[in-house]
Amino acid sequence: MSLVWTLIAGFLYAEIALVLLLVLPVASPYRWNRFFKSKFLALLAQQAHIYFFLIMGVLVLFLLEAIREMRKYSNHEQSGEVHLNVEMQHSMRLFRAQRNFYISGFAIFLVLVIRRLVTLVSAQANLLAQSEASMKQAQSATAAARSLMEDKKTEKAKEAGEDTTLNELSSLRRRVQGLTARVS
Repeated sequence: MSLVWTLIAGFLYAEIALVLLLVLPVASPYRWNRFFKSKFLALLAQQAHIYFFLIMGVLVLFLLEAIREMRKYSNHEQSGEVHLNVEMQHSMRLFRAQRNFYISGFAIFLVLVIRRLVTLVSAQANLLAQSEASMKQAQSATAAARSLMEDKKTEKAKEAGEDTTLNELSSLRRRVQGLTARVS
């Protein structure tokens, strides 16, 4: 394998490792989001679309090169006097072209997958933070409503106590008036 294809294969293996890190529950979405928002990655993120298109362009060029090589070696004419060594070399070149096609194709696919995974993990972290903030807000609103209801219950109890006192007082006044009317 030539140096270029070795580098592309190494890039593919690094992509596979990164996809596994993003997919497996190694770190929580909060940590990933904090990592994605770090100063170093913020500097890279300013130019991320350029890097993305540059990597995609290079990989597409190598994919097209692999397709060209596959087409070149797949149209092999069988002649009667072909030596076994020549045929094996031709088959080996076709195999390498196909291998290079798969390496570059999977590398392109994983670049797209990684980009989507990063956006989904960031969105999940943001949604989790929003839901946590909403839960805290709802809990504080519930606590405030309970305290208001407790205050209203005590006020109603006081009002009810005052009402019963007033009722007793008025009944005692009527009774006193009734007794004074009997005495006089």
